[in-house]
Amino acid sequence: MQIGRKALLAALTAGTLLVAGCATETTYRPATGSGFYATGYSDRQIEPNRFLVSFAGNTVTARDTVERYLLFRAAELTLAGGYDYFVMADRDTQLRSRTYSNPTAFGGGFGGFGGGLWGPMWRFHGAGFGWRSWDPFWGGPWGGGVDIRTVDRYEATAEVVMRKGPIPRDNLRAFDARAVVNTIGPTVVLPKQR
Repeated sequence: MQIGRKALLAALTAGTLLVAGCATETTYRPATGSGFYATGYSDRQIEPNRFLVSFAGNTVTARDTVERYLLFRAAELTLAGGYDYFVMADRDTQLRSRTYSNPTAFGGGFGGFGGGLWGPMWRFHGAGFGWRSWDPFWGGPWGGGVDIRTVDRYEATAEVVMRKGPIPRDNLRAFDARAVVNTIGPTVVLPKQR
């Protein structure tokens, strides 16, 4: 029986590493998906020189990446419109979380870590079946265990006002669009061409 547990643990570890290896950061591209699952950039023109710009990452995209891609998109729009710099009139980065609860594989968990001897466990007595145990790894008479997982992702938004001419030195919210593209551009990951 001990060999079976080791084989099961090895298979689960290999499967977890395989799935984790497939997860990659959101690339710089137009938004796809909707709601919580939307990823990529989007923009909406409010006035001739004013846009609402956003970038949403997936669950493995770092906050820094989301904010850099937002700045890069604002700089791209500024240059495409024939402007020299942009001002962040309003800017926000939000952490969005979603919690999922799923029944675990193998009827309530693998319990093989420590032979099922660690972690919370409750004992109870019921008429007709005597003393029984329940723990979150093996489940119990109420069904299998439950895997509770919280998924986090970041979304950055900004209201951007585009201007021509030299940047005012006293405005810390003003960004030179060409400098942003030259500085951030090399770190931007584009989707792979098929």
